[in-house]
Amino acid sequence: MMNQNAKAALHKKVWHTVKFIILLILLFLFIFPFLMVIINVFKTKADITSNPLALIGAHGFTLKNFPEAIKKMNFYRAFGNSLLITCVSTVLTILLSSMTSYIMVRRKWKITGILFAMMIASMVIPFQVLMIPLVSLYGGLLGILNHRMTLIFMHVGFSLSMATFMFHGAIHTNAPLALEEAATIDGCTSWQTFWKIVFPMLKPTIATIAIIDAMAFWNDYLLPSLVLGRKELYTLPIATQVFYGTFSTDIGLIMAALLLAMLPILLLYLFLQRYIVEGVTAGAVK
Repeated sequence: MMNQNAKAALHKKVWHTVKFIILLILLFLFIFPFLMVIINVFKTKADITSNPLALIGAHGFTLKNFPEAIKKMNFYRAFGNSLLITCVSTVLTILLSSMTSYIMVRRKWKITGILFAMMIASMVIPFQVLMIPLVSLYGGLLGILNHRMTLIFMHVGFSLSMATFMFHGAIHTNAPLALEEAATIDGCTSWQTFWKIVFPMLKPTIATIAIIDAMAFWNDYLLPSLVLGRKELYTLPIATQVFYGTFSTDIGLIMAALLLAMLPILLLYLFLQRYIVEGVTAGAVK
């Protein structure tokens, strides 16, 4: 009996060790491209070409790639466009989806159930199916492409269903009806009850939706490339792609442009990541 227990414990320990090693290998493979960017962004073009894996190049540590990349890719203009589109789209998505889900949870109307089912069903429709009709409608018929607000409108439309689904579960779980009834007795309107009682209790879900949607909006290339055709409206992914096509032989500049494009959203993720698991759990279907 003791031998069997010892063998089982040894087998379990070995299996855990194997899984840990596999996860370490997968982690390294996942972050290796990012590490290569970090290592090579502070080198000259000659040092990157001669030894891309060296921590420090033969010419030493340099920062000249950053100002040159900022100037040549019009970084500040592209950054401003991405920041405006991402912030406005994320805020509108959170506000509209939270209010929509609150109505769907607290008002047991037949239409709310139908709308919620339609929103859930729309989540399985891939963007590529709607891509051509959207461009034809907004570009050919309405003529409102090449506007940031058009892109914001599309971002909000595509992300609203998932956000509403998450808020729907969070309100069911984290917003007791008794608190709302007490607020109503104290004289609060439905509008005041939502903003002063319910909305503050949804903070983990708000943070989760904010980081998920902000990352999606910030990194999106396909939809902005279809909507924004003028150079002064380019977002960072488009500006980076155009920059790469022009300066593809200068690896140092490319690395600097990539790091500048990913750094803001990476900092946002590090700031809000502690809310993600809590928010996803709160928004799960119970």
